Amino acid sequence: MSGLAQTDWLSQVAAFATHQVAPVAGAWGPADRPGRDLLAPAALLGLTGIELPVAEGGLGLPFGAKARACEVLAAADFGFAMSVVNTHNVAAKLALCAASEVKARWLPDLLDGRISACTALTEPGAGSDFAAIRMTARRDGGDWILDGEKTWITNARHAGLAIVYAQCGELGDRDGIGAFVVDLKAPGAERFARESAFSQVGTGTGGFRLNRYRLDESNLLLEPGTAFRSILSEINGARVYVAAMCCGMVQAALEAATEYGAERQSFGRPLAGHQAWRMDLARCATQLAAARALVAQAIAAIETDSEAQLLSAQAKIHAVDVAQAQLPVLLHAMGAEGLAPERPFARHLAAAQIAALTDGSTEMLLERVAQLTRAGTVRATQSDRR
Repeated sequence: MSGLAQTDWLSQVAAFATHQVAPVAGAWGPADRPGRDLLAPAALLGLTGIELPVAEGGLGLPFGAKARACEVLAAADFGFAMSVVNTHNVAAKLALCAASEVKARWLPDLLDGRISACTALTEPGAGSDFAAIRMTARRDGGDWILDGEKTWITNARHAGLAIVYAQCGELGDRDGIGAFVVDLKAPGAERFARESAFSQVGTGTGGFRLNRYRLDESNLLLEPGTAFRSILSEINGARVYVAAMCCGMVQAALEAATEYGAERQSFGRPLAGHQAWRMDLARCATQLAAARALVAQAIAAIETDSEAQLLSAQAKIHAVDVAQAQLPVLLHAMGAEGLAPERPFARHLAAAQIAALTDGSTEMLLERVAQLTRAGTVRATQSDRR
């Protein structure tokens, strides 16, 4: 797809987000299944196959196109964007690693939006400390038997398919972790929803328990010894597209406040006619530009296979900080009108808190940046001395 074609495609994604997702997102309630009617049109746009090779039914686009699409979708609803990209990620992983019979069974449904999917890492006792997972996978003849629980998983409340990471060796052994393709509608799998004061509906957050869940060998997606390294590499990309999604939410709120400020009259002139009101929006626009610059650097590092760990962490930290700091400012710039359910402010405010926890909490990433920065400084000092 040429650059011009990509631009046209992103315009179509933006129109879909603006006209189909945003108008209904504010009304989603706990009993709803957001995306039931939206995943198929999202798939029709290619959003479930952005990075998949054309030969596998995808668009064959680079990582940056996925990050930009996530930003556009999140401007309408962060949860729906997370739901779609997680289904996409499973499809991409199957296209890259799965046995031919597994791809034949699942890829058509994923790419057409007939089912959603999830990647299951987090457990009740294991979050950022991925090596501590306790879901087990043991051999039984030519099969594998999985036992354990996953929780706080995007799409888990409605996903038909999961990539499940489980310990095949001794607990705590990162090289013993493998990844499996799991049919969540099969016997032995029990799904449940997870809710909080911040709505998890759009994200489809939930979990599942596997009880003596039997799989044949073809459903082993990543051998023990490779799964841990694979997920560490992939999480850099996840941090970058979450950062892009934070930028999308701030951009949507900034545009809404700017439009409102031009129309709303206060003391005989528009809100935008008051210097103090304009200063807050100018500061927000400046912070947003800085966040986008970091995201662009991180995207470039991922697309060129450069060392992306530091940049991806920094991009996510800064974009989340900007969203958490600026979204309340923009809400207050709107006054009470910003609380209206058809406005995105309250929804985006909640999503910014969720973004701070997903794919590595801000606190964990700050520690990672400190370690990587110190290591880089030490190497530079040693090189100078030589």
